[in-house]
Amino acid sequence: MDLGLEGKVALVTGGSKGIGKAIARSLAREGCRVAICARGQELLERTAAQLQEETGSDVFPVVADLTRPQDVKRMVDQVIQRFGRIDILVNNAGSAPGGILENLTEEDWAQALQLKFMGYVRCCKEVLPHMQRQGKGRVVNIIGNDGVKYSYWEIAPGAANAAGQNLTMSLAAQYGKENITMVAINPGPVATERWDTLLEAMARDRGISVEEADRLSKASIPLGRICTPEEVADLATFLASDRAHFINGTMIEIDGGQRKAIMDT
Repeated sequence: MDLGLEGKVALVTGGSKGIGKAIARSLAREGCRVAICARGQELLERTAAQLQEETGSDVFPVVADLTRPQDVKRMVDQVIQRFGRIDILVNNAGSAPGGILENLTEEDWAQALQLKFMGYVRCCKEVLPHMQRQGKGRVVNIIGNDGVKYSYWEIAPGAANAAGQNLTMSLAAQYGKENITMVAINPGPVATERWDTLLEAMARDRGISVEEADRLSKASIPLGRICTPEEVADLATFLASDRAHFINGTMIEIDGGQRKAIMDT
């Protein structure tokens, strides 16, 4: 299937590793010119060089801290200067600390909302005016199933994710009339560096071993394993394409049918 992505410009936040890197690679393989952002310059530039060599597409690294509005504006300005437009925005950057209420600090809550939620808000605010001028655009928000499948040891991620899901649905209704459509992808556990830290938090807060936390997590998924970054990237790439442009204001879980209740026992 030709997704029609050849020559389109995509901005992928949090693109230096994990899910973001996998999405950037997948879009570049389909012929997109891709800008990736992250806070760490060395890893970001190394990733951009690697993806460009692998795919032959133009991969542009931009260092940015999405907790800073001025960084977001500068990032978008640089991408527009480089490519002239942004057809696809993939909001992916950000994580929120796992843990139960008693152990979460004010700083943990601020981190969850500032990056995982407000980072998405800031990127949309800067990118959408360019899409309006173009007369078309696509936003794919990588959020998380914690916002719809509750877990008491993931309440900070859950709060940030629920906010992001509401944002996606609200903006889809507002901007659809301008041919700008939005969709949310809600992964469950994904085999990235971040998942290791969540397992450690789960083990700590529940007084179990990391091995037991890993077993419970996989037992909560009928397929008996966690998702790969590439599986999320495949879905995100299709949803970023014109083939899926009419899918608007929709949330899609990619979690193997995870049942949080088993993980909470």
